[in-house]
Amino acid sequence: MRNFNYSSIKDQKWDSEILGLIAAIYKEAGKQEMYLKQRPEELEKLVEIAKVQSTEASNAIEGIVTTKTRIKQLVAEKTTPRNRNEQEIAGYRDVLAIIHESFDAIMISQNYILQLHKILYSHMNNPLAGRTKNVQNYISATYPDGNTKILFTPLAPYETPKALDAICDEYNRVIGNMELEPLIAIPVFIHDFLCIHPFNDGNGRMSRLLTTLLLYRSGFYVGKYISLEAKIAKNKDLYYEALQASQDGWLEGKEDPVPFIKYLLGTILAAYKDFGDRFSLVEEKKPALEIVRMATVNKIGRFTKQDIRELCPSLSISSIEGALRTLVDNGELIREGSGKNTCYYRIN
Repeated sequence: MRNFNYSSIKDQKWDSEILGLIAAIYKEAGKQEMYLKQRPEELEKLVEIAKVQSTEASNAIEGIVTTKTRIKQLVAEKTTPRNRNEQEIAGYRDVLAIIHESFDAIMISQNYILQLHKILYSHMNNPLAGRTKNVQNYISATYPDGNTKILFTPLAPYETPKALDAICDEYNRVIGNMELEPLIAIPVFIHDFLCIHPFNDGNGRMSRLLTTLLLYRSGFYVGKYISLEAKIAKNKDLYYEALQASQDGWLEGKEDPVPFIKYLLGTILAAYKDFGDRFSLVEEKKPALEIVRMATVNKIGRFTKQDIRELCPSLSISSIEGALRTLVDNGELIREGSGKNTCYYRIN
């Protein structure tokens, strides 16, 4: 089995792009702390939106879907799931809620990771919930012509428990001793987790939940207000490309973690930038029309009422609908389609 030693990473020379991303994230995290002190009530509305988006997006990446109405019912109202997809979605909702509420009490250990995996499958009868894999799994790609290609062979089942312990121990050691910048250690841990691929099912979703957990535990709370999973889902090809680029040579300990580190740091920074944009819309008390107008200025191309609602959590849906009607009547927006297919775009 490959050796896990994060000490060698701390001596690595990082290029200006990685150093710039880290500096920018710390700057944005400092701004977020200030924002939260200024307008905590309005920003709390972003939390519920992010929970729905995170649950929907992370499951959709794996092909686990339901309607937007059902997603909201499952996450916001905690309704009972009706089928297998909804059972998996409800499990993700439950794990995410635990991380939101108790991240500081969830240790980074194999035991806790197995417990979270068990909760992920708590709404269905899965005998391997909370247990590491019992058969060899593979990371593969399916192409449009139907052919499938194995991209990476993870560790064997018998190697997996020891490897999970090793990455947890190494992570805790370098973070506890302040040997490694957390924004470097977190992507390295997540990449190792994905290469181990410790479960028969749920590895991708668990990796995204663990990303949120590790960020929270290191003081980066952007995922509470802006969905990191939605960011990943929007550009999932880049996610898979970065993962594949960093997997080459992993089994021999000769991989290059830089592509995945850059990808994850870029995603985190983009989420912080979104948070700043949304804060600017609730920063001052303005009429609903002006808030919606400002939100539409930030949109390029076509957008929906839901897109504006996410940017304006302080407004009711009726206020947003009224403002959009006024902007259309004023000639500032063009409206297309009807019903659920309605969308808008700016004239200038």
